[in-house]
Amino acid sequence: MNPTLSLLLRQLIDLDSTTGKEASVAEFVSNCLDRMGFRVLRQSVSGGRFNVFATLGDPVVVFSSHLDTVPDYFPFSEDDQFVYGRGACDAKGIIAAQILAGKKLLEEGLSDFGFLFVVGEENGSDGAKAANALPNRCRHLIHGEPTENKLALGSKGALRIVIETEGKSAHSAYPESGESAVLKLLDILHDLREMPMPVDSLLGTATMNIGTLGGGNRANIVPDRARSEIFFRTVTDSGTVKAHVMQLIGSRAVCRTEFECNPVVLDRMEGFDTTVVSYTTDIPLLANWGRPILLGPGSILDAHTSHEKISKMELARGIVLYQRLCRGFLMGETTTE
Repeated sequence: MNPTLSLLLRQLIDLDSTTGKEASVAEFVSNCLDRMGFRVLRQSVSGGRFNVFATLGDPVVVFSSHLDTVPDYFPFSEDDQFVYGRGACDAKGIIAAQILAGKKLLEEGLSDFGFLFVVGEENGSDGAKAANALPNRCRHLIHGEPTENKLALGSKGALRIVIETEGKSAHSAYPESGESAVLKLLDILHDLREMPMPVDSLLGTATMNIGTLGGGNRANIVPDRARSEIFFRTVTDSGTVKAHVMQLIGSRAVCRTEFECNPVVLDRMEGFDTTVVSYTTDIPLLANWGRPILLGPGSILDAHTSHEKISKMELARGIVLYQRLCRGFLMGETTTE
C-alpha cells in the first residue's frame, strides 16, 4: 500500500471518533486539507463537534463521507492484505482515499472541487442535517460508503422507532394482581414480525430489526415498564410504513420516531460495476448538494463488527475511481443515465 495512504489511514483510525467524540478527527482532517491548500470551514454542530467543508475555487464537485464511527473503538493494525481498526471501512478508509484522490487531482492542475465530512451519521445524522444548510453550488456529490467500489444504484430508507409499554407492578407469585408491560410489548413485537413488508423491484424487500429489548427490575416483580427500539430498512415511502406501524400498535404503547428518511434511487453511469445496498446513508439529508453518486472501497459486511477491516487493494482502486469520477464531472466527460 502507498506509504502516504497507510500513514494517513493509521492517523485517522488512531483517533477515537465514535459518535459524539468527533472533534479530534475533524480537527485532524481540517488541518490536513488546509495544508493541501483548501479553504476550510468548520461548521459547528454541537458540543464542540463540527463538520468540515473544504473548498478549492467554487466547487461544482464535492467528495463527502462521515467522520464518526460506531462503538466500540479499537486501534489500527495491518497485515499484507488488510487494514484493521474501528472505521477502517466505515468510513475512514474512504475519507483517506478521497483525500488522496484530491491530492492527485491537484497535481493534475484541477480545481473547483471540495470535501464535506460530517459528524453524527451513525446516530441521527445531525451533521448532515446541519450541512444541508451550507451555501454551495455543488452539482455532483461523490458520497463515500462501503460499496466494494461498485456504483450503488439505490439504497434503502430508514425508520427507527422506540416503543414503550406501561403496566402495573405486583408480586410475581400473584401475577393476576399486576399487569406485565413486558408481555404487552412481546404481543406488539409479535404483531410487527407478522406484518407484511413492502417490496420494490430494485431495492428488494423491506426489513425490520428488533435492536434492543428490555423491561422490569427483578425476576420476582411483575414489570411495570418495557422498551424496545426497532429499525426498519424501507423500500417505499418511510412515512407510509410509519403510519402502518402506528395503526398496528394503536393505543397499546407509546411510540416515538427517532429517525426516518426515504429510500434513494441513484443514477447509472457507463463503465462502472453496480450494486444495490440495504443500508441508509446521509444522501437523503444532503439534498442541496447536487446529484449524488454512492461509491466506496470496503464491504459493509465488515462495518460495525469487531473485525472491521478494508482491503489495501480496494483502497488503491478506490483512489483511482474517485479521481476518475471527479475528473469526468469537472471536464464534462462523465454523464449519468
